[in-house]
Amino acid sequence: MTERVRAVLVTPDGTMLVIRRTRPGVPVYWVLPGGGVEPGDASREAALHREIHEEIAGKADVVRLLHTVETGGERQFFYLARIATWSFEDRTGPEFGAEGRGEYALEEVPLTPEGLDGIDLRPEEIARVLREAVGTGGLGL
Repeated sequence: MTERVRAVLVTPDGTMLVIRRTRPGVPVYWVLPGGGVEPGDASREAALHREIHEEIAGKADVVRLLHTVETGGERQFFYLARIATWSFEDRTGPEFGAEGRGEYALEEVPLTPEGLDGIDLRPEEIARVLREAVGTGGLGL
């Protein structure tokens, strides 16, 4: 089974970092930073730190595992993390230069029910989990 790690990256201002994906022929959607766990990664958290570095040249403090989503042959682990610095211009991930992958744009979204309702965050299950947690104050930050 393929494993992926993603992070709900909460900034000092209480916003969340998301990546707006624009692809030809596909409506715009947003995803959380992260990616695949590779054989050389010492752990899922190590993979998450590597992905955050590659995608946004940032360093995050992982707080806890928030949720797991399993679909088909893929399992995604969503972690809650705090991040203080990042630089989208210094990203190094291989996907950014690949032909036909579309555009990746880093955005800060208010971590509020209204902020979450304003984007098409995928997968829908993590969007639902975040809406519920934010609505009840259950993120625990």
